[in-house]
Amino acid sequence: MTTLETLPVAVIGAGPVGLAAAAHLIRRGLPVKVYEAGATVAANVRDWGHVRLFSPWEYNTDTAARALLQSHGWQEPPNKAMPTGLDLYQAYLKPLAETPEMAAVIETGATVKAITRQGADKVLSKGRETKPFVLAVSNGNGATRRDLARAVIDASGTWTAPNPLGAGGILAEGEAENANRIAYGIPDVLGRDRAIYEGKTTLVVGAGHSAANVLLDLARLAERDPQASIVWATRGENLMRVYGGGSADQLPARGELGSSLKTLVDSGQVTLVAGFSATRVKAVGDQVVVEGETAGGIRALGPVDRIVVSTGQRPDLNLTRELRLDLDPWLESSKALGPLIDPNLHSCGSVPPHGHRELAHPEPGFYAVGIKSYGRAPTFLMLTGYEQVRSVVAAIAGDLTAADDIHLVLPETGVCSTNIPADGATALSGCCGGPAPAQIDACCVADVEAKAEGKSGCGCGPAKTPEKVAEPAGCC
Repeated sequence: MTTLETLPVAVIGAGPVGLAAAAHLIRRGLPVKVYEAGATVAANVRDWGHVRLFSPWEYNTDTAARALLQSHGWQEPPNKAMPTGLDLYQAYLKPLAETPEMAAVIETGATVKAITRQGADKVLSKGRETKPFVLAVSNGNGATRRDLARAVIDASGTWTAPNPLGAGGILAEGEAENANRIAYGIPDVLGRDRAIYEGKTTLVVGAGHSAANVLLDLARLAERDPQASIVWATRGENLMRVYGGGSADQLPARGELGSSLKTLVDSGQVTLVAGFSATRVKAVGDQVVVEGETAGGIRALGPVDRIVVSTGQRPDLNLTRELRLDLDPWLESSKALGPLIDPNLHSCGSVPPHGHRELAHPEPGFYAVGIKSYGRAPTFLMLTGYEQVRSVVAAIAGDLTAADDIHLVLPETGVCSTNIPADGATALSGCCGGPAPAQIDACCVADVEAKAEGKSGCGCGPAKTPEKVAEPAGCC
């Protein structure tokens, strides 16, 4: 007889966090079914496989997944080496998926189109928590089947739902019509996409680590072709978040990324247009011009041959339309998690430890994890996702002691996310503008100034020694 307890836990997405969730479920002896929309596991990781992670191998594998691999004779890559996305797939995620325990529960080419409760839309309350989840699953042949599940862990990510070029979160006028000249995310400029960008004028839009990676690759390509040119447009004018803290960053590769980008701008190899909000794309012959709002009025950039939009991603909420979710009103994360990760307030690279309680919704048994759990916040780190699923799986198993025992220490970036010195000065002691005077109840100079103006302060604190590190959202 099939009961709620005998049904599998459905894991949506077979990326690093989804496979980690499955490994923890297997270790606890809970039935699991993993659905991956791509032709292989970690399809999204393979898409950014040319990007090198900031942190070494020792910080990019999950404990339960590692134990499962080792039981089958897996040899760990060198701890201190920093893998690319392709390395992560070939040396870790692919072997993990091929273990007999994992291979038996993973289905690729399976897209979950919707989730609901058996016989109940989101309006019905009576007996809701006793009804199994129903997943509408498509395998691409036009048919959709219904699978039942005891609980659902949504680790589908946000990679395939990029933010648009247009400011304000909606498509720019002409963006859809000129889609053949626009790429989103991190194209492989030096590899499979090389012919598209070689010798061309490219506009990169965005102020995060994804944009930085694209700009550095374009600069390397342009070294061999003087006809190529690079324009970089950002909505904000303070770029310390992407330039980073340099040597103060506890992930040296991340600090070097920002420093290298600043050097390109200072040397004139990249033309920077800050404070630009794109509103329109129009074709001019074989090229395009991008119009946008600036403090001085409307400005046109171009003509350019290609546009790369590296403005982050957003969660696809259509999947959970019939579930009862309590979402943060602007981040679209779980409501309890929102204040902990809000990029408008969050600073200094630290995220308070969080697990199943912060990720829970009014729909019992449903959890969004990984980068999707952060909604539109760009501050997700891979190791955060590993700790999330360890806690969530423990909660599903009824082991609340383990589920509530959260351990997560994240690395300092060397800068604060807000109240960053406009002159680019490096933050000291993990704070903004240096330490506060001893007699003042504040964490740093910027905190003092903010509180003096009646604000809540920047929230930064003294530098911490990290136990674990991981990658930014743009890479994971």
